[in-house]
Amino acid sequence: MSVSLLDYGAGNVRSIINAIQKLGYELKIVQTAQDLAQAEKLVFPGVGAFGACMEKLEEKKFLSPLKAYLSSGKPFFGICIGMQTLFEGSEESPGVPGLGIIPGIIKKFDNSTVSVPHMGWNGIKPIKSSEILSPKFYDKFFYFVHSYAAEYKPESVQASWAMASTDYGTQSFLSIVQRDKIFATQFHPEKSGSIGLDLLKAFLECPSDSYAATLIDPPIVKKTFLSKRIIACLDVRSNDDGDLVVTKGDQYDVREKVDNAEKGKVRNLGKPVELAQRYFEEGADEITFLNITSFRNCPLKDLPVLDLLKETSKKVFVPLTIGGGIRDMVDKDCLLYTSPSPRDRQKSR
Repeated sequence: MSVSLLDYGAGNVRSIINAIQKLGYELKIVQTAQDLAQAEKLVFPGVGAFGACMEKLEEKKFLSPLKAYLSSGKPFFGICIGMQTLFEGSEESPGVPGLGIIPGIIKKFDNSTVSVPHMGWNGIKPIKSSEILSPKFYDKFFYFVHSYAAEYKPESVQASWAMASTDYGTQSFLSIVQRDKIFATQFHPEKSGSIGLDLLKAFLECPSDSYAATLIDPPIVKKTFLSKRIIACLDVRSNDDGDLVVTKGDQYDVREKVDNAEKGKVRNLGKPVELAQRYFEEGADEITFLNITSFRNCPLKDLPVLDLLKETSKKVFVPLTIGGGIRDMVDKDCLLYTSPSPRDRQKSR
């Protein structure tokens, strides 16, 4: 069975595409209402604001066929905003109706008690089990990044959809919902490492007659929490042959010391993609590339580093970030913005 991805044009979906292809599935990108109607299994990733997402769905004439798909009994996996749109609306975009499949309104976290957004690796507290949400996932951490969520209260109208909740400070919110073949997560499985891929695989491989969920008895009551982070930072620059390499040095002096030579070669610790994959497989939950030679024009024109991210995202399924490129800039009004050198920044600390 092929998998269809609803890309409504609001953000980068490369990670979820790579994750599905990594699992060995043929992927079709939904571009028209007819594509949506013909989908057999639909994955709906979402990024950005609730209102912008709903407006894009309306603009591309996806709203009616998406609602028809959700009522058709065919498998659906919503991710992040893709889950939030299932509700009636969101405080993020007052007056903008959601798909209305799940009763209730998405609400903002109380920023007087916790930092917003909720960002990092948190656990889940399973409420029901199913073929998809099996015990292997109960004590695992998943990657979240969001400022709004669906409150979880056992007596609430949306509680019948609750598959798992997650705690953030004193607040509890729905992290997984399911009814029949509609399944959705507030976290990003495609950025949650191997366990996220396993959850995505469990959905994609779930037999058509095995979507039933049962209450966990006795219930799990232990609170979830944000885990400590393991972030691998790789200093990256071009060597004298123009190839990107991982390097290290003293105050950005990354050349080998050679007697009786003006300068040695750039210290080469390995290829960036290979090292990133190794750190991912050894347990890093985020990979950061630090471009220590600064961008030649602007980040969008630094093609070698952008290509590096694209290639890494095919093999690494945790958040990827990029830093560096701090330099003097002249804006469109010819105003100069200066940046201190690395040595100056060290002196000012």
